[in-house]
Amino acid sequence: MGKRLSGKIAIVTGGASGLGAAISRRFAAEGARLVIADLDRSRAESLAAELGADGSEVAACPVDVSEGPSYEAMVSFATARYGIPNIIVNNAGVPQRYHVAHEVDEASYDRLYDVNVKSLYWCAVHAIPAMIENGGGAIVNTCSVSATRPRPMNTWYAGSKAAAVVTTKALALEYARQNIRVCGVNPGPVDTPLLADALSGFGGANEQAIARGKMAEGIPLGRIAQPEEIANVVLFLASDEASFVTGVVVEVDGGRAI
Repeated sequence: MGKRLSGKIAIVTGGASGLGAAISRRFAAEGARLVIADLDRSRAESLAAELGADGSEVAACPVDVSEGPSYEAMVSFATARYGIPNIIVNNAGVPQRYHVAHEVDEASYDRLYDVNVKSLYWCAVHAIPAMIENGGGAIVNTCSVSATRPRPMNTWYAGSKAAAVVTTKALALEYARQNIRVCGVNPGPVDTPLLADALSGFGGANEQAIARGKMAEGIPLGRIAQPEEIANVVLFLASDEASFVTGVVVEVDGGRAI
C-alpha cells in the first residue's frame, strides 16, 4: 500500500512544536514533500533535519503568519523548493492566557486575531491563486472547540476561533468549483506548549494543575488529547481519501462539544 501523501507538496505552519510537530511527523511519514514553517526558525530546522534523516524530503522556513510578506515568502520558498503546494495546514495559533475579558490588553487581543484569523486571509491572497492554477488542493485550518463551546476567561480566543470556523466554511464555498477543498479541525484541550501557556494565566504550578484537572474532568472521555490524535484527523482531511469532503470542521475533542 502506498503512502497517503506520496506526490503531495505540503506546508504546515506552526509546524515545529506541539500539534504542528505531530502533523509534520505524520505528513513526512506519509510521503509528503514538506515545508515546516514556524516563527521559531531553529526549532523548525531541527525538526526538518530529524525527519529528513530517514530520506524524507523536508525543509524548514521561518514565518510570521500574521504578516502578509512573510506568508508570501513562505509560499514562494515552498514553490521554489518543491513546487506549488497541494496542501496547506494553517495550524499556527496563539492562545489567550486565561483572564476575564476586560483584563486582556489590546496588544494581546490584536495578536490573537492577527495570527488566528488574519493568517487565513493571507493564505487566500498568497496561496490560493497558485493552487487554482495548479488544478486545486486542500487546506486544513486548526480551529478550536472553543468556537462552539466557549468558556469563561477565554472570550477573545473563542471569538477568534469562531471567526476561523466561519471563514473555513466560507472559503470552502468560494473555491469549491476550483477544486480547492477547505476543512478544519476543532480540537479540545491538547497536551502541547500552547495549552501550558494558556494555563499560566491561572498563576502558580499548583493552580495550573488544578485547572488542568478540572479541564480533563469536563471532557467525556476523561482526559486531555495527545497531539497525534488530532494529527491523524488532519492527515485524513488533507489526503485524497477526503476527496469529497469540504467545508467541514471536525470536532476532535473527546466529546466536549456534546
